[in-house]
Amino acid sequence: MNRRLAVLTATTVLVGLAPTAAAADDADHRSGGSPGAPGIGDPYFPLDGNGGYDVGHYDLDVAYDPHTDVLTGLATITATATQHLSSFNLDLEGMTVHSITVDGKAAGWHREGGELTVVPERSLKHGKDFTVVVAYDGVPQTITDAFGVSGFMHTDDGAVVAGQPDAAATWFPANDHPLDDASVSVAVTVPEGLAGISNGVLKGTWTEHGRTTWVWKAREPMATYLVTLAVGDFDVREYAADGIRYWDAVDPDLYKEPGPEGASIGETVDASFARQPEINGFLAEYFGPYPFRASGGIVDHHPELAFALETQTRPVYAQDFFTDPVLADVVVVHELAHQWTGDLVRLAAWQHIWLNEGMATYAEWLWLEREGLSTVEEEFRSLYDATDLPPGFWDVIIGDPGPATEELFDAAVYYRGAMTLHSLRLVVGDEAFFDILRTWVATYAGQAVTTDDFVAHAEAVSGRELDDLFRTWLFTAGRPALG
Repeated sequence: MNRRLAVLTATTVLVGLAPTAAAADDADHRSGGSPGAPGIGDPYFPLDGNGGYDVGHYDLDVAYDPHTDVLTGLATITATATQHLSSFNLDLEGMTVHSITVDGKAAGWHREGGELTVVPERSLKHGKDFTVVVAYDGVPQTITDAFGVSGFMHTDDGAVVAGQPDAAATWFPANDHPLDDASVSVAVTVPEGLAGISNGVLKGTWTEHGRTTWVWKAREPMATYLVTLAVGDFDVREYAADGIRYWDAVDPDLYKEPGPEGASIGETVDASFARQPEINGFLAEYFGPYPFRASGGIVDHHPELAFALETQTRPVYAQDFFTDPVLADVVVVHELAHQWTGDLVRLAAWQHIWLNEGMATYAEWLWLEREGLSTVEEEFRSLYDATDLPPGFWDVIIGDPGPATEELFDAAVYYRGAMTLHSLRLVVGDEAFFDILRTWVATYAGQAVTTDDFVAHAEAVSGRELDDLFRTWLFTAGRPALG
């Protein structure tokens, strides 16, 4: 639900220790193959992600020192070459690279901006499985944009990571685009007394020499922007419900922050998080069974954080969402809905963002109806008839909003995305509409999707020709006429 990585103000080229760039060029000539593309092909963000390989797994072993803000990392990446590679790129912003090996042998590298080009000793044949190990350290960058801060955000006692579309590269080398998802393991070592939280299932902790290591494993593949890390003083709670294991992490300082109706923000977080099993069950009625082994949430004390993000299995929430109990529940519904639509079914390119945000917003409306606080039709009509909408609300082409942060995450993308879905429901009827939602997730689970995929799916399930409807609601400026 957020952010574009800021462009570095200075471009530097750093050359790996061995071999030199010139020697790497010679090796390229001797070994054959060709360089992998420095971008995966996203029309909005041409240098996000990389071509020539597919990542299967990230094994991240990191240590973070809150006193110096330095993160030390060893990233082990297993991948498969999708072409004959003489070199390939990883995305990494800032940080200092100390060594790189490919299949256990020293590799050359050079850097330009956020591109880390790796030159293996021998070229990698098409179809070859290979392992890259990158040793690095540094102070991860915080992204600042029109909506505030995101990415790797330093706190008074640690850090929390959340950012979209490409924050992963601020703290580990990655193929940083949703087209290439992978399973992830994170071992995070922190000063004793602090917690290290990430995605998936907690496999264990141990303490030695005044430092504690927390090991997390997410076996279900995820896009890299969905990988999170939170370090600090947290109340960590583990429980299970309906076959799902939950880990919640809440900053204890939030119990000192005044919240609604005499409660603290921390107490409001607890009340909403206690409803997560109920919310996941509710969402399963519309999207199918909850898709992962784990769930939960993270709320850190970071007043500048102004958004929530659907980091897989463990969304990150800004504390300000918990100043109102109804808003608190609604935002939890939104981020948990993304576990199906956004995480399990992910975007092929960022221009299709309405699919993620429209469906999660529609889930909010369904929840409000279930709670007796509104109806879906009332939410739709209140927007359609509103006279106090933000300027340009009806002018945004939500099917292709543009790459700027304020375009990609414009309120219109969320609300008009949900209105598009409700317009579809009005045309095809309730039975076909909810069948479209359920079968959409079942059909495209684990895949990257486009708007065209959704239109074709809706037409196939409903037996209706729907091009005009989607053209009007997604690709035409102005308030659509209602039939």
